[in-house]
Amino acid sequence: MLQPLVIGLGRSGAGLHVKALARLASLPEAPLAVGPLVACDSRPEAGRGLPGVTVTHSLAEAVRLVSPRLTVVHVCTPPASRTPVLTELAALGFRRFLVEKPLAADRAALDDIVRLRRHYDLDLVVVSHWLASGLTGRLRRLVHERPFGALRHIAFAQHKPRFVRTFTREGHPTAFDVEIPHSLGVALDLAGPAELVDAHWSDLRCDDGVRPHMGSARLTLRHHSGIRTEITSDLASPVQQRSVTLRFERGSVTGHYPLSEHDDHAQLVLPDDPHGPRVFRDDALTTFMRRTYQDFAAGRRNHSAVPYDVVRLLCAAKDHCRAAERTSAGDTPDAPTTEEQYVR
Repeated sequence: MLQPLVIGLGRSGAGLHVKALARLASLPEAPLAVGPLVACDSRPEAGRGLPGVTVTHSLAEAVRLVSPRLTVVHVCTPPASRTPVLTELAALGFRRFLVEKPLAADRAALDDIVRLRRHYDLDLVVVSHWLASGLTGRLRRLVHERPFGALRHIAFAQHKPRFVRTFTREGHPTAFDVEIPHSLGVALDLAGPAELVDAHWSDLRCDDGVRPHMGSARLTLRHHSGIRTEITSDLASPVQQRSVTLRFERGSVTGHYPLSEHDDHAQLVLPDDPHGPRVFRDDALTTFMRRTYQDFAAGRRNHSAVPYDVVRLLCAAKDHCRAAERTSAGDTPDAPTTEEQYVR
């Protein structure tokens, strides 16, 4: 029996991981028995309204309730605090980790986590549930089977209003770190390794003030396969959208990912489809959790480089935007760094 330990009860911890674990435990085809859920968050109000969860307010308190050898640690703290949390947990003997995306907020933190993983031989998986999505699976088959010819272009649009969380909580440092890691991972999965071509960010503005670099984010990639990807995310949008369009030689396909945990249906629009749009259940997070726990239980390691490549490309995009800001301010930009440093 594997024991879940959730570190951090913010939006991802309480709103996503705890609920997905509850659904996983209730499935008749559950892969294994999942032990009672223990969580840790230092805030006094954390964990209220979470029945069946033992909430602790210090890591020392949480560690007394679980066995590191049998525990899967869900690290749901903000990206900037990942390294110290992982370092402390690894030193205490924990080896199985499920870490929220993005894995790190900058290259230095990513390098530290890579060294930590090697030093302690950690079984570390980054949350990338869009890769387990039924919609992504259907898109993957279209790319491989080529019913509409070869893939030429990918375009993602990920928009949602995010004013309250941005102005009341410290967490993601830029708009690149919020929604784009989902779509960037899918783009790398569908089209292969890539290099950054262009990037742009903007500030989030409203009557409450200004949050630098948290308004919108846009990046363009050139894949080694010749395919081009464009991803846009607007956190000041009045509407919510999670869509992807694949342009093939003989037509375009549009997919719509579920917008939230409140409705887990996806949609797929195919060219000249008399039955379209195709609408289907797509609870990708529960599917991802089930497969991850199955792998942990069987001792199967996840060796995917995609989550690491996602961080490297996000870092390249941020560097590009910072250089553009320095240039527009009249400063002399730093010497350019080759993209090979950012892309595996």
